[in-house]
Amino acid sequence: MKNPLSQARIERDQHLWFNKTIATAAWEKAEKMPDEVAIYLEDEPPITYGAIADEALRLVTGLRGLGLKEGDVVSFQLPNWRESVVLDIAASAMGLIVNPVIPIYRDHELRFILKDARTRLIYIPEQIRSLEFPSMLAGLQPDLPDLEYIVTVRAQDEHPGMLCYENLVNNEAADLATLPAIDPNCIKAILYTSGTTGNPKAVLHSHNTLTRVIHNSRDYWQLDERDVMLMPSPVTHITGYGSGMVLPFVTPTKSALMARWDADAAVAFIQKVGATASVGATPFLVELVDAAERAGTGLPSMRLFACGGAAVPPQVVTRAWEVLDNCRAFRVYGSTEVPIITLGFVGEGERQLAAETDGKIFGYEVKILDEEGKELGIGEDGEIAARGAGKMLGYADPRQDAEAHDSDGFFLTGDIGQRTADDAILITDRKKDIIIRGGENISAKEVEDVLHDHPGIREAAVVAMPHERLGEGVCAFVIPESAEVVPDLALVAAFADEAGLAKQKIPQHVEVVDELPRTASGKVRKDVLRRRIKERVGLQ
Repeated sequence: MKNPLSQARIERDQHLWFNKTIATAAWEKAEKMPDEVAIYLEDEPPITYGAIADEALRLVTGLRGLGLKEGDVVSFQLPNWRESVVLDIAASAMGLIVNPVIPIYRDHELRFILKDARTRLIYIPEQIRSLEFPSMLAGLQPDLPDLEYIVTVRAQDEHPGMLCYENLVNNEAADLATLPAIDPNCIKAILYTSGTTGNPKAVLHSHNTLTRVIHNSRDYWQLDERDVMLMPSPVTHITGYGSGMVLPFVTPTKSALMARWDADAAVAFIQKVGATASVGATPFLVELVDAAERAGTGLPSMRLFACGGAAVPPQVVTRAWEVLDNCRAFRVYGSTEVPIITLGFVGEGERQLAAETDGKIFGYEVKILDEEGKELGIGEDGEIAARGAGKMLGYADPRQDAEAHDSDGFFLTGDIGQRTADDAILITDRKKDIIIRGGENISAKEVEDVLHDHPGIREAAVVAMPHERLGEGVCAFVIPESAEVVPDLALVAAFADEAGLAKQKIPQHVEVVDELPRTASGKVRKDVLRRRIKERVGLQ
């Protein structure tokens, strides 16, 4: 996979980069403080630097025995488990490219991602809730010519043709002296994000870009060895991956991983480990504050909660400031391509800015552009464009990458907003045809493409609808092929489920219509549809 990093980018950002791989940072921590805690876990002993480094080196031996080599892609579709941390460090040490895949993704998404990434090995759990992974991967493998190895993690049963993680780490630890020298500017991770196209886009990050994002947070929030980052977001998402797995090795700050979100459990976990900070989507903050009230605690150890990934009502931030003793909740803004462009307002007297803006710009250059690409002034609405040392290397597809940047290398986010006099961003609209459900991007076109395969649907238009807990849900406006079959919610949901769409992409509401509102050129007026469903459900 070709690295799109340009010489101009290196010259501009080199002085801001860590210039070490994540594995190198892990070995250094293991040498200096082997018995120190790196990551707390809910129901297991904490991860220490020495133990995690040893297990990673034993996994290196196992992966070498399979013939994996620098540049190969290894995917993992695991919860926030210890093994996820191990495999990430081992991959870093060998120069493998990791591909985190959200565990709730099913056949439809997984087939595309593994084929597009040319995944050679994937780590999977045996089962999460009702989803059984070995049979799903066995069914997909014939369509994936690059996929040689499927590795089960914590499996209770044997699965023919698949390897066990536990056997791969049952080896002598690899000698550090035998590890290759890995360029920190090489591709470290490939993450897939939904956009306006039907299929997700492959976002490439290096060791240096990922670490820079974490160092921006460290510098702005003044994180140090006294801090513990609670991480309920999946480590297969850019937020959980960076602030849950990378952060403890490249800063003095520990993290605390939750394998599954439960607000009452989060309150207990925060109190147990003395968590001081967290980054998560809106539902996490809302439910954490409610749970803290139920438990009769203001969670005094917590001092920061960065909230983003979906609409964040000002009242949510304000209530957190009022209920939690010392915690400053605030809105942040970013994406997989340009993680955390803004880092909030956390100072005394900044409650209103924290609640009513999408955060203060830090670590990035930001422009607001009109339709012709001309830069706009303070308070003017336009497309947000950003560049900085934490920006992705680029998309794997050169055509997509070129379309997503302006001539100065600024990433065109597809979000409409304005820059304020306080150097903050205020999001006002969305250019991209996506739905943000609980912090996860859903491509409207991807869902539409599935629905258009149904013989009873002539046309479908999918838009975001208000969702009380998750911010946005999925609404489908459908035109029936005939009056004989009415594509109601039950029919649409069952069809999308049979097509293998991830559960969160299946429409929660269906509107059967005779026609769709259109522009003069025939394009569907999705702004009209969004307004219509917003009025219908009565949530503002």
